[in-house]
Amino acid sequence: MDHYLLTLWNSKSSGEVKVQELAERLNLSAKQTRRKLGQWQEEGWLTFQPGRGRGNESKLQWQKDVESSYEKHFLSKLESYSIEQVSKLLLFNWSTETKQRLMTKFQSKFGFNQEGQDRLIIPRFYRFLTYHPLKAADVHSANLIANLYNRVVALDDDNTVIPELAHSWEVKDNQLTLYLRKDVSFHDGSILKAEDVVQSFMQMKQDLIYAELWKPITKITSPAPLVVELEFPSGCTYILPLLSMMPASIYKESNGQVIGTGSFYMGENSDEKTVLHAFKHYFGERPLLDCVEFIQVSREFGNVYYGAHESREVGTFEVESDSGFGIVVMNPYRQSDIARKEVRDYIHMLINQNREQISTIDSRISANTSGCLIGYSRPYYMPKIAKPSLSKPLGLKYTGYTKDVSFWLKSVLEHAGICIELEEVSFHDALYHDHLKVEADLFIHGEIFELNQSFSYFNFIKNNLSPLRKITQSDPYLQKYIKGYDELPFEQWMNHHLRIEKYLIENSLCIPLYYSKRQIPFSINLVNIEIKHFGYVDLSKLWMKPKY
Repeated sequence: MDHYLLTLWNSKSSGEVKVQELAERLNLSAKQTRRKLGQWQEEGWLTFQPGRGRGNESKLQWQKDVESSYEKHFLSKLESYSIEQVSKLLLFNWSTETKQRLMTKFQSKFGFNQEGQDRLIIPRFYRFLTYHPLKAADVHSANLIANLYNRVVALDDDNTVIPELAHSWEVKDNQLTLYLRKDVSFHDGSILKAEDVVQSFMQMKQDLIYAELWKPITKITSPAPLVVELEFPSGCTYILPLLSMMPASIYKESNGQVIGTGSFYMGENSDEKTVLHAFKHYFGERPLLDCVEFIQVSREFGNVYYGAHESREVGTFEVESDSGFGIVVMNPYRQSDIARKEVRDYIHMLINQNREQISTIDSRISANTSGCLIGYSRPYYMPKIAKPSLSKPLGLKYTGYTKDVSFWLKSVLEHAGICIELEEVSFHDALYHDHLKVEADLFIHGEIFELNQSFSYFNFIKNNLSPLRKITQSDPYLQKYIKGYDELPFEQWMNHHLRIEKYLIENSLCIPLYYSKRQIPFSINLVNIEIKHFGYVDLSKLWMKPKY
């Protein structure tokens, strides 16, 4: 199957043609296009008569229905080939009607498949960027990491610290002592040692993203087998929450592989699919599924999870989870009009006046009229002010997931007389290259907290990938408040968060824009769906009612 041939079939009917026009539609050179036309003519798909002389156009005549033939070929492959091989064919340029039919057939292959193994197959729109705990800056990768690794402790949303690799701990005299579980196996069969924990912590402490968070900890040692000590002479009120972070997962590197102790281990990670297998020697509760496969599919593919042997009429129910919030960040340190508070306040006022329209862009988002801390942030009021003069257009950068709301914001601002220059950056660059946001006058940032929003907010304003990092570093008032965390018990942080958020809002530096929700339909036969880290389902708890 040749995707160029299908593209041509769906874009050009029989008749007079220009080779250069066909080349542009196929994104090929004229020479490559003529070669393709000759090949397809030999195979009997079409006849092509080149134009002779100046002004005489070439003629194309179709001899077979390409899409109909390819559809039959697709359906035959669906019965005998692996799902990941067939999923590539869905990326071809099918007509809308045919693609919908093929998607329906293809989707019947997804879901829970019980053929000797309990296997769940999940559609994946994008490849996981990484499965290294220290390199995961996106929630998609972080959800994968949650299933592959463990931390020494976990932190619940109500501030409860839960044992994982450490069964007990003591905090006294500016020192934390961790007591590790015995006989915990890594996925390669080796046994967890205190030195592995020390090494993981040292890697995180030395990482540029998290170095600021680790600054209070001056020493990490293992004084005895299965014992780890961390020293922080000036105090560290957040030591246990710090160790509960997903990047604080314990891992080891062997033969170029990153290995964890989690409930699943990595079986395969390629462009076509990512496969997780249940770790039978897991120290905790073994997953009830044997295997989870994430298969690459196109964006048009539905996100409904059915059992592989269920009919399309099987009942479903929707599970809702938080997908975070969106904010508008304005950079006052730039040598542009955005450095003037009256300009930022005017933009802020316009956002406040139009924010309720945001749900018309995407039904999954709703106006955020208060702040980032759900249940704690309070609504606020922006007075009307006159439009200030601007010397030149403002630069707004955006990435794929903020494209629609960025274009909406541009429209709102330009309608009020503020000229905006848009620039798109890749998702990868927006995550890892701080200068892209630093060089924008304003941008929209989407954020989703891990589980405990109090510590997540602290990390949000403190780590070196934070969209607010340049602001917090250049503002003396914010620096003073951020240093205040060092003295304040973790349980009392929320009021401190609210003071910082109030300052950011009042100075039109960080403006709440939207909340985002995700609704996922699941088969009624899929049981124990529990939303966990970053609003994703905990794969280790899922199971399917057997068919009997």
